[in-house]
Amino acid sequence: MATRLGLSLPQTHQYDIGRDVPDVARAAEEIGFESLWVFERALFPEPATQGLYGMPGVPWPASYRGLAEPLVTLTLAASATRRARLGTSVLVAPLHGPFQLARALGTLDAASGGRVVAGLGTGWSLDEYAAAGVAPFEERGQVLDEVLDVCRAVWGPDPVHYEGRLTKIASAVVAPKPARPIPVLLPAFSKKSLSRLIERGDGWMPVAMGAEQLAAEWQKVRDLAAERGRTEPIESVARINLRYTAKSYDAADRAPFQGNIDQIVTDLAAHTEVGLDEYFLDFGDAPRDAGELKDLAAEVYSAARAAGV
Repeated sequence: MATRLGLSLPQTHQYDIGRDVPDVARAAEEIGFESLWVFERALFPEPATQGLYGMPGVPWPASYRGLAEPLVTLTLAASATRRARLGTSVLVAPLHGPFQLARALGTLDAASGGRVVAGLGTGWSLDEYAAAGVAPFEERGQVLDEVLDVCRAVWGPDPVHYEGRLTKIASAVVAPKPARPIPVLLPAFSKKSLSRLIERGDGWMPVAMGAEQLAAEWQKVRDLAAERGRTEPIESVARINLRYTAKSYDAADRAPFQGNIDQIVTDLAAHTEVGLDEYFLDFGDAPRDAGELKDLAAEVYSAARAAGV
């Protein structure tokens, strides 16, 4: 059976979000992609308090400048599609009030007919935490845990009751409910985050950094699940951040990245051998417009399927 493939939606600065997101989402579904994905960067600090991923002196990429809000982007995609799953990879959960986030995800799932996949993480940007004002950066793990608790409560039967540090629901009807239980995926690598995944998550959401490393990390997840006695399956979805070199552009040739499509597919095939459930492609801000993104996505998808991926 062919590997499930997804595509990241256009969120970066070169796109017209209202026009291009529905256009790309519709085209991706027609091409055959089974899921559509967004990620979250709330702002682009100038100057930044810290480097990329908290590493001193490492600049933030230009693709993070002016990134469209993820749930608004997914809502636009939902209105233009009928089958594709709608995923976040990832939402920085502690930047959101737990109750409001649970309500937004539940409403989107109800509106889309049960297609939402909630990838939730803690993020790393001090500037984003300061701007959001929900809780200090040092409390990010606690806030993520409360988000998970509140989501389960809000998505569950009425009346909803919850008593937490940030959220207090005495007894209330909270609707609409999700069309089905929304899977919650976590990008776990540390011992603490892996424990949270095994005990509380529905699945694992890594960024693919090489097939060998991905396989090793996936084995850690499965080993810990066996050690803790988990019997429920762990869904797995990996982000593939593509890197490629463009050819010189010719307006008559809408395939400027054709030169290394074969290498992209070769690398993708190696990652799919690890055996995760799904892989989705993120072209970042390299495509110059929606037309180029659609052409590139179609070419990679066709080549991957022809190669048996």
